[in-house]
Amino acid sequence: MSDKIVEKQVNEPIWRSARLSVAPMMDWTDRHCRYLHRLLSRETLLYTEMVTAPALVRGGALHLLTFNPEEHPLALQLGGSDPVELAEAARLGAEAGYDEINLNCGCPSDRVQSGAFGAVLMQTPELVADCVAAMREAVDVEVTVKCRIGVDEQDPEKVLPDFLEKIRAAGCNRVTIHARKAWLQGLSPKENRDIPPLDYDLVHRMKAAFADMHVSINGGIATLDEARSHLERGLDGVMIGRAAYHQPADILCAADLQIYGGGQVSDPAEAVRRMLPYIEAQLAGGAKLNQITRHMLGLFAGKPGARQWRRTLSEGACRSGAGPELVEQALAEVTRQAAA
Repeated sequence: MSDKIVEKQVNEPIWRSARLSVAPMMDWTDRHCRYLHRLLSRETLLYTEMVTAPALVRGGALHLLTFNPEEHPLALQLGGSDPVELAEAARLGAEAGYDEINLNCGCPSDRVQSGAFGAVLMQTPELVADCVAAMREAVDVEVTVKCRIGVDEQDPEKVLPDFLEKIRAAGCNRVTIHARKAWLQGLSPKENRDIPPLDYDLVHRMKAAFADMHVSINGGIATLDEARSHLERGLDGVMIGRAAYHQPADILCAADLQIYGGGQVSDPAEAVRRMLPYIEAQLAGGAKLNQITRHMLGLFAGKPGARQWRRTLSEGACRSGAGPELVEQALAEVTRQAAA
């Protein structure tokens, strides 16, 4: 691969955006969720749910690539293990307008194991390198990898450096490392998010060993203060998952100011008001209100009126004919309790 391509990717503005990102999360980070998150932070890098390469290439499920232009900067995460198929899926993603194509090497679910991708790919770094090389050949946007520190009985101290060396040689300049092992045998996907111990120091050592790579850390990080601590210690980026979903305002409202050094703290109530035209347009296109508002339930977590906000949306959004006025009603109650 040419030095020109590598240099172009190293200088992409998306490297700056990747100082903070919201993790790809199945059934959570859909386009409605991402639209809300973008209203809270203009800078944070957002990721799609994982989309499998076979679904795009063999299944023709191109609707999975739909997004709103306001979601940029935005990355598409792909699942797969066939270099040719991943290259074609990456091409489709790049043509759809994504800023980055990410390869999932970290998901431990039974479904991805049966498809020989996700975390199981930690066992075949040569194949991952072939996938990265094929994807990079197919697209001009950056190709990145999200991985674990190892799986099952692997020794992360040996496995992870070898994995990073191989994907770097294939042209991957940016990696996000979930700082836990994945146990493919014996733990459920949910248990794999909590039970294997975190090894943040290992990720920091990998940054020191691969200084030319952009290294982000993921796993168990729940506050902006924790994110800033990792950045101050020398990492290039921090990816936050469940905390960004369940308490989006806590993570994203101050992100532009605290992580990127610009902008201002956003207001979740104002974000709700800005969601109203979006909700109206989506409902006119056939969406159901609860498909959108389920991502908004945690907006006021820990604030006055949060319980009533959740109750109003949870109970009312599923009803026939429910529309933006329900969200306005819920917001009015939050505003009233905040002023009390």
